[in-house]
Amino acid sequence: MRKIAFLSLVASCLLANPINAITREEGSGTRSVFVELFDISKEIKGKKVDNISPKIAVTNSTGVVITSVKNDKFALGYISLGALNEDLKALNIDNVKPNIENIKNNSYKISRDFNLAIIKQSDLINDFFEYLKSNEANKIISDLKYIPLESKEFKSKQLSGELIIQGSSSISALMQKLANAYMQINKNAKIKVLTSDSSMGISSIINNIADIAMVSRDLKQSELEKGLKSMVLAKDAIVIIVNKENPLNNLSSKNIKDIYEGKIINYKDLSE
Repeated sequence: MRKIAFLSLVASCLLANPINAITREEGSGTRSVFVELFDISKEIKGKKVDNISPKIAVTNSTGVVITSVKNDKFALGYISLGALNEDLKALNIDNVKPNIENIKNNSYKISRDFNLAIIKQSDLINDFFEYLKSNEANKIISDLKYIPLESKEFKSKQLSGELIIQGSSSISALMQKLANAYMQINKNAKIKVLTSDSSMGISSIINNIADIAMVSRDLKQSELEKGLKSMVLAKDAIVIIVNKENPLNNLSSKNIKDIYEGKIINYKDLSE
């Protein structure tokens, strides 16, 4: 009976239509965390690997996911909470709303850390990292719907130099605002923020192309063994998004896993 009642909600515009699910590319930290949190995996030779169906559409940035869902009333994707805007609808997961309060009290469990990784330290990097823990940076982080982890007074050492930061598209908009604010405090510094994905960010610092990598997942053991060190910038949540015309308000974790593993392809097959 519950399934019948649930289907009646979506029947008017969704029943006969496929779920146009969208995922991020394999180098994406957001995809890596999404796969881990929903256990979208299979075991090969004793190791868990990504099991997102090859039939799921792949996009290479947060912005493309947002645009795709905005323009397709049958689409479904996932993005950072901070990237959510009024053109999209975020679904409850297991009947829990994705908001700051529920992330803080751990009732909304689809969350992750935003990390900044380095290999080589410098006085300018250290000054910038100290700014990122400041009261001023905390306000920027909070205003963009992320959760800061530390707050203290900050006074820049006014060091000169240039930093290149590259990596996760989920972090880049936040990082650009933080970098701009720091350059207002320390006018001797120049910071360039380049958007790609977490894996590309890590590759860029390993190859001495960038100074700081934006990584929207935990560092892998193999990366730590190469000398990478990380700092947590903020806590974030991943939200499941649909078009505003989509009548869905909630999905179970199992439904999400089944959609992305290709076991559910039509809205009519969803259940509470």
